[in-house]
Amino acid sequence: MVMTTPPRLTDRPALTQHRARARMDQARFLHDEALAQIQERLEEVNRSFTSPAIVTAHPEIWGNAIESARIVADGETLALTEQAHDLVIHAMTLHWADDPVGQMVQARRALKPDGLFIAVFLGGQTLAELRAVLAEAEAKTRGGLSPRVAPMGEIRDLGGALQRAGFALPVADSTPMTVTYANAVGLMHDLRAMGETNALANRDRRFTPRALFAQANALYEQHYHNGADRIAATFDLVFLTGWAPDETQPKPLRPGSAKTRLADALGVPELKTQDPVRPPHD
Repeated sequence: MVMTTPPRLTDRPALTQHRARARMDQARFLHDEALAQIQERLEEVNRSFTSPAIVTAHPEIWGNAIESARIVADGETLALTEQAHDLVIHAMTLHWADDPVGQMVQARRALKPDGLFIAVFLGGQTLAELRAVLAEAEAKTRGGLSPRVAPMGEIRDLGGALQRAGFALPVADSTPMTVTYANAVGLMHDLRAMGETNALANRDRRFTPRALFAQANALYEQHYHNGADRIAATFDLVFLTGWAPDETQPKPLRPGSAKTRLADALGVPELKTQDPVRPPHD
């Protein structure tokens, strides 16, 4: 049997170059929000972590997020030691991974039993408006489409990815954010400052004519004007939480093993079901 290698999502040299040119001091609001929410979630867990690790491409932001955390680059193979950590945070890079589940598996193996994994990254409807206007502008100016914005994972699929990676008690949720700009040029400026511009492996390498971006800017103002001389851009921060399996964790009850009826717990009368009526047959 011939094994085929799946196509790569990301041009890693291009992504590294974009990150090196990033000016996070000009546009770090997504990272700040992600960091604030993770710290909030850790407070709710109410547990002390003694050997944390953070996977990130931006140590200047995440380096001091958790006291004594080990900072790990977000390469294809993570420099994590098996069962060495009680907390692993994957910070704002998973949307560029060619193999997100593989990244989660590596994080799970690096956790001690009952260790906590939290990932935050861009997903869902992130840049849905920009994606739409670029596609329309390219169709009008070039008569075709090329990949310009990375595909984003949907929340309904991401909980399943946690389970496939072997995590217990998986939870996936998201925080949508709407950011306004004077025009699409301002949005693209922020994306460059974040190091989040097009690094897709199958992107069009031809020179992009100015007419395409001018058309996209006009379409953006036409379709997504917010009524106050601004345009709206959506960012979805997706959070994944899971635990390394451990015998002490709660287990779901076997079907039929409950000792209390749901009707009693809710304080309502139990409805008696009847056998379904079957239609006559020959």
